Amino acid sequence: MPAAEGRKAMGSKVTAVNVIAGFLGAGKTSAILGLLSQKPKHETWAIIVNEFGEIGIDGSLLRAQTKNEDVVVLEVTGGCMCCSAVLSMDLALSQILHLVAPDRLLIEPTGLGHPIEILETLSAEAHRNTLSIQQTVAVVDAQVLSSGTNAQHPNFDQHLAIADLIVANKSDLCAPADYDLLQDYVRETLGSRAKIIAATYGNVDIGQLEGNTDWRSIGPQIRQPDREASLPEDQPLPECGFLRAENQGEGFESTGWRIHPEMIFRYAALFAFLRRLNVARMKAIFITEKGVFAYNMVGGVLQELPIDDCMESRIEIIAESIDANWEDRLLGCLIKKNA
Repeated sequence: MPAAEGRKAMGSKVTAVNVIAGFLGAGKTSAILGLLSQKPKHETWAIIVNEFGEIGIDGSLLRAQTKNEDVVVLEVTGGCMCCSAVLSMDLALSQILHLVAPDRLLIEPTGLGHPIEILETLSAEAHRNTLSIQQTVAVVDAQVLSSGTNAQHPNFDQHLAIADLIVANKSDLCAPADYDLLQDYVRETLGSRAKIIAATYGNVDIGQLEGNTDWRSIGPQIRQPDREASLPEDQPLPECGFLRAENQGEGFESTGWRIHPEMIFRYAALFAFLRRLNVARMKAIFITEKGVFAYNMVGGVLQELPIDDCMESRIEIIAESIDANWEDRLLGCLIKKNA
């Protein structure tokens, strides 16, 4: 059944929208990739990816792994898209709805963002005739309460609070006691409203997206934008061949680089640099002499995925504090032109 079937307003198409929230490294992007693999062939979907850092990575990874002309991906970088990046969110929504008019829109907020404010924006009068807010999803690491890492962050409960469905990801890696602890916490925090399911690799059945959300607004908390409209994503690369951008908030800092495609990295040196990082999260796409690779690091575990191509090398690092030596070490992995 088409996502928007039966939901027409004044003869115009209504887009079903699902917010896929979750803290850093919970598995939101994996969940979205799994949902895309189940997309009905006759439907057009769109994705808005919001990243805390200034350098967009997830959008490029989704495009590289989706390879589907019926899926449109837009990125909103530079913080929570209902706070510091609010103008970019409005632009992304406008582009999606007026140029694409998808059957379904998936929104992946930054793990350090405020999904309540995102739902407030989507619920606004201006979108009432174009958007139908469907089941909201929060992806969490099934061991998050046992490990005590991200559960202490003030935004953690907000990700749970907006959820109709809580996906306890990486359940194959947790003990029964870990899952029970999460279930008890959800019941105490949300009562019986949210459903919780165990999952591996973020797998969610597409049928879980259907149905109107039971999320209830707790009042607008939208903050005014505090940054310039010109983002690193839109700026031309300088003569040195790379552009660095930084951001901070919610107790974390981010630093990222966009690097010209003619600057090729030595695979072995790059892998060694990435493996030694001690950070909250790292995402990257690199062009090396051995091919193009996507990287992901969370919980100290580095994952590598070969991909077909990319427009340029990119890396985004999120940590409690930034190491000033990272740039020199990263650039030291380049193949020198005179070598």
